[in-house]
Amino acid sequence: MYKHGLVELEVVLAVANKQNFRAAAVELNMSTTGVSNALRGLEARLGERLFHRTTRSVSLTDAGRRFVEQIRPAVASINAAMASLQEQKPEPTGILRLNSSLGAALMLFQPLMRTFMARYPAMTLEISTQEKLVDIIADGFDAGLRLSSRVASGMIRVPITDSIPIAVVGSAQYFSTHTRPTCLEDLKTLPCIRARYPSGIASPWEFVQEGATVTVEVAGSLILDAPLLMREAARDGLGLAQLPRWYVEKDINEGRLIEVLQRWASPLPGLSLYYAGHRHIPVGLRALIDLIHEQRRANL
Repeated sequence: MYKHGLVELEVVLAVANKQNFRAAAVELNMSTTGVSNALRGLEARLGERLFHRTTRSVSLTDAGRRFVEQIRPAVASINAAMASLQEQKPEPTGILRLNSSLGAALMLFQPLMRTFMARYPAMTLEISTQEKLVDIIADGFDAGLRLSSRVASGMIRVPITDSIPIAVVGSAQYFSTHTRPTCLEDLKTLPCIRARYPSGIASPWEFVQEGATVTVEVAGSLILDAPLLMREAARDGLGLAQLPRWYVEKDINEGRLIEVLQRWASPLPGLSLYYAGHRHIPVGLRALIDLIHEQRRANL
């Protein structure tokens, strides 16, 4: 006789609470496909449909409602027992190896990594930065940090931040010899600091116009591949730069850089931690995931 696992029961409770497969998957650190498959398999073995599903909503059936009422206290007791056992364990030790873009590592170091290191002094945190995506499994990393849109399919994704605001900025020195752009078309004639993807393809600038994403092939004789260099070049008056706003927030507030074209600003997707779902989660990675969830709850 098949013995139903705790994971399947937690899937039922999460879907019942969130009434959304994607939200339940985030809460459980599972893929949406994994949540759907676990639920479908449990329903097949029980011979009962637990949820009504449409393209827009998920809701409990009568059988599902009775099932949830019965399993909720039992699952809560099991989780409490497991949490109590965890509290008696020593602090996490060992090495946690992360692969990240430099921008993601810089953005997250202050709010996340420093807290992690202070909380778990016995852990060694090793962060390798490179812009080009790597196979974190083949290269021996426990997890990666990237824009959510760049995470490969099949990976478990843990959202860290919401969308990232973008800013187009120039220095006062630059604007002393160039007019400020008042529309996107102006960018085609103004010197801009262009970016190049790790693949070698030049990156156009993206904006939102009348609710739609538009790209602009900007002009400029300076092409860089690092946001920190772009910021320095913008400070030196070498052109306009389009950067994640957190890179230039202090410069804008202190007058070193001037923001333009705000009404068309298009945010980047948020940052996520990601890891292979079929592997055992190391204790250090589990601690980091828990910290991410803790900080996101605190910011709600």
